[in-house]
Amino acid sequence: MTTEELKTYLPEFTDPRLLETLLEKGQVMNLEPGKVLMEPGKFVKMVPIVLEGSIKVMRMDEDGKELFLYYLDAGETCALSLTCCSAARPSEIKAVVEEPTTIIAIPVSLHEQLTDEFKQWKDFVSETYQSRFHEMLVALDAVAFKRMDERLMRYIVTKMKQHKTNELNTTHQEIANELGTSREVISRLLKQLEKKKWIELGRNVIYIRDDFEELISK
Repeated sequence: MTTEELKTYLPEFTDPRLLETLLEKGQVMNLEPGKVLMEPGKFVKMVPIVLEGSIKVMRMDEDGKELFLYYLDAGETCALSLTCCSAARPSEIKAVVEEPTTIIAIPVSLHEQLTDEFKQWKDFVSETYQSRFHEMLVALDAVAFKRMDERLMRYIVTKMKQHKTNELNTTHQEIANELGTSREVISRLLKQLEKKKWIELGRNVIYIRDDFEELISK
């Protein structure tokens, strides 16, 4: 990959020296869905910047239950991984590749150097912290204040936008895991949405109406 190609993925980085440093010391990686990049309790070895695809970031409790926090899309990185590498602390989140994804992996040791040398990297990190903090507040509000049916509908909208499709290939158990509830609850709520004719349930697939987001906003 050339610096010009990298710049098309990361247009906010216009400094040639920064782009050259990222390519020289980083590693471009192609990842398959299901690949686990970070796990709770393990030290973060690199900062992933997504070039294409997406990565799902989740929080896990002591019993292994997962709670979906946010996605990393093209041009984004993980604020929590930046925090852990700066403080030399083990990861507190789980990061899993959601679809075929290309990243550039930046060594932990390079993060501090980039922050000192390049204002564009420092601004990138600052913006990452701000946007991820907002998304985590949204996730916290959903858990604390919203009913499960509301959380499920917003989850469906998020998935639709993430994958740019009205067909979600997932199981009721996978949704339950990400929303921190039981499969039975999710199945019951999905059946209610199907009864309204807002969705149609298949085997490990959910077909969603084009106007689903409008319907749930009424």
